[in-house]
Amino acid sequence: AYTASALAFMLEGLGKPVILTGSQIPLCQVRNDARENLITALMLAADCGIPEVCLYFGDRLLRGCRAVKVDAGGFEAFASPNFPALGAVGVNIDLRRDLIRPLPDAGRGLRVREISAQPLASLRLFPGIRPEIVRNLLRPPLTGLALEAYGVGNGPTGDRRFMEALEEAVGRGVVVVDCSQCLRATVDLSGYATGSALEGIGVISGYDLTVEAALVKLAFLFNQGLSPEEVKREMQRNLRGEMTL
Repeated sequence: AYTASALAFMLEGLGKPVILTGSQIPLCQVRNDARENLITALMLAADCGIPEVCLYFGDRLLRGCRAVKVDAGGFEAFASPNFPALGAVGVNIDLRRDLIRPLPDAGRGLRVREISAQPLASLRLFPGIRPEIVRNLLRPPLTGLALEAYGVGNGPTGDRRFMEALEEAVGRGVVVVDCSQCLRATVDLSGYATGSALEGIGVISGYDLTVEAALVKLAFLFNQGLSPEEVKREMQRNLRGEMTL
């Protein structure tokens, strides 16, 4: 899921299919899912004209920057909780052409953008989280945080020290993106008072971004040499089909 998200941002102006796949049981074993996954992925790449990065696994074609791993022991190991599958494979290969991204403008050409390691983190909130842990995590050199909040983006905004730690970090340029712990969710910071409080100190909405896509997108944007304010702006734009606005 991280690789698929990264490739989606790296390959700007992509006009050809890039299909990631794998298996839960190795190809060398008699009973495996590798053969079908590999053959179908090759067919999708060769014949289906899908100009984006996808992940094929367990009879489903998913947009790469929407995919998350949900099962370590089943053949349908990946899901796309907040966006429909781009295709389903049975006797026939049925693609949702209405969902697949259009070809880039003629003459635009492929541009490969570098993504190198950045001082980023994710933090999953839980009842009783200590403000000093949050403050320590947010210390320099951290530049971006995917905050895994409750429901539609809520957090312990009644905890003054927790809020102060976040506000202090945002004030010195840390980009804090509010994502949901729920697999199927869209963050709405205006929906509840707790979300509004986070928005009020400069936390931005991740909408329906997966945490994987949020972290990769942060790394991608910081690699472009953007300022924190520019990163905030671009984080709330749909660049590769990674979010629904």
